[in-house]
Amino acid sequence: MARRASSANLLKLTKTGLAAIALEPGQAERTVWDSEVQRLGYRLRASGKATWVIRPPRMGGASRIFTLGPANTLTLAEARTAARERLAKATLGDDPHAVRRQARQQAAFTVGAVVGRHIAGAEGRLRPTTVYNMKNHLNVHWKPLHGHPLSGLKRADVAARLGEIADQYGPHAANRARAVLSGFFSWAIGEGLAEANPVAGTNKAAAETARSRVLADPELAAVWKACEDDDFGRILKLLILTGQRRDEVGEMVWSELDLAGGLWSLPGERTKNRRPHDVPLSATALAILSDVPRWDGREFVFGRGSGPFSGFGHAKARLDKRTGIAVPWRIHDLRRTFATGAARLGVTIEVVERAINHTSGTFGGIVGVYQRHDYAQEKRDAMDRWAVHVEALVKA
Repeated sequence: MARRASSANLLKLTKTGLAAIALEPGQAERTVWDSEVQRLGYRLRASGKATWVIRPPRMGGASRIFTLGPANTLTLAEARTAARERLAKATLGDDPHAVRRQARQQAAFTVGAVVGRHIAGAEGRLRPTTVYNMKNHLNVHWKPLHGHPLSGLKRADVAARLGEIADQYGPHAANRARAVLSGFFSWAIGEGLAEANPVAGTNKAAAETARSRVLADPELAAVWKACEDDDFGRILKLLILTGQRRDEVGEMVWSELDLAGGLWSLPGERTKNRRPHDVPLSATALAILSDVPRWDGREFVFGRGSGPFSGFGHAKARLDKRTGIAVPWRIHDLRRTFATGAARLGVTIEVVERAINHTSGTFGGIVGVYQRHDYAQEKRDAMDRWAVHVEALVKA
């Protein structure tokens, strides 16, 4: 049972009186209680260390002393203010010891400590490409914040890092990283690991606008010629030739390819609209794929290690320096350039959309339900005509 303060240890504390408090011979410590703010005490130990303490009301058990802070840091006035606040909360049922334990537990949950748990929960539920991008943003772009406690990360920390990401990888990459981190914190709040989302209120690095960039023929030729004989160069050339999406080519696996039949078959789980998609391969595309080194036990066509190709941002930045193209462009513009260029060569819009596996009003409604022609031959003709056109541009 906690001892009641004796009259000898109950004083109206003053700045001068504190300096006069001393231990009696043989005492290891002494606590003098303030008569002005009941339950506030000044504790002096044999080591000379003095602290401010309070004794909150009983919380279903023995009354325990709670340390407010060192006496050489908190003044008497500050200690009284802090004591009143703490004791008021305790009267309403808050246990200061439990609050402190909870704060310590929350501090143990750092961003880096729970990122893996968030990603594991997304695997199997989200598309592989989405999960891969999530990993890239959380483990690369946000790695400098991994040591911060979830509960201690501030909006200023997030905003500062967003600026660094924008400078290093570009504004659109910063916007994507911002969205991924916001989703991470929304999940953490739902799991009881965080109380607030520090991404809320931060500014986007760039306004999201609809893109309509189509590379002109000289620009397309410049990009092709700037491609080096490496994975990124081969991927970019295949994107030019096929009009498919960046990650579809970057995550290509050998089992999807029928090089003898000149066909690349994408399963539904690898396409944006979840529909299986056959891509006829021109002779030019087949020549590129035939030069790709094939490693035993590795399923991905491009990249190293156990995963697909990564590092598009850095590779694209190096390529831009070699092309000399003045107007900024991005990799997805190659898909739009293919569609526009094929239509210019006389390929019908129905065939173009089938070739790039694009879903629009063309195949909606009654047409989408009853049109089951696969356009296999028409798609192959379109790919071949476009490849011939690209080769002519490069040779000019």
